Amino acid sequence: MEKRPVKESRKTRYTKMVIRNSLIELMRSRPITSVTVKEICDFADVSRPAFYTHYKDQYDLLQSIERETSSYFENAVFANKTKKMGAPGIRQLIEDVLLYIETNNDSVQVLLSENGDIDFQKKIFLRFVVYLQYMMKNYSKKNLAEEQNEYYSIYTVNGIIAVVHHWLKSGMKMPKHELANMIIELMGAIF
Repeated sequence: MEKRPVKESRKTRYTKMVIRNSLIELMRSRPITSVTVKEICDFADVSRPAFYTHYKDQYDLLQSIERETSSYFENAVFANKTKKMGAPGIRQLIEDVLLYIETNNDSVQVLLSENGDIDFQKKIFLRFVVYLQYMMKNYSKKNLAEEQNEYYSIYTVNGIIAVVHHWLKSGMKMPKHELANMIIELMGAIF
């Protein structure tokens, strides 16, 4: 018989949320290597035993946040590789990603900042490059050689990440659909 996942109590969800938010807030000004469990607990107003009930240390907590973000991208973006993606599909995908980023802007902004884990940033970056290479190979009107495809993908992903990072830092003033249109226009050179 399969075990059903245990539903977390409201108190557990709240405790995890304040711990998570505390780490994010502390990492706005310094890297994880300069953040202690004691500081997280003090900021969250929870006891250290409460922290250790859910996480081994501050790195485990950060990895939990990274896994959550990676999981979203794996399920919502990269799993769509097998679907036929025309312009409306790509636009919707970009808008969905922007909605996730907007909804989770505090954590995404910290994860992508200089205080975030560079290994996580590289992993996400490379995952998007590979995804874009696949999309270009299968849906681009241009017939690019493998090496050209790689260069175009790296250039495009870097540009999109820079635009999204700027959007986050400037308070997300531009509406998502306008930003999605801009990204589609920027990608127009390769599609």
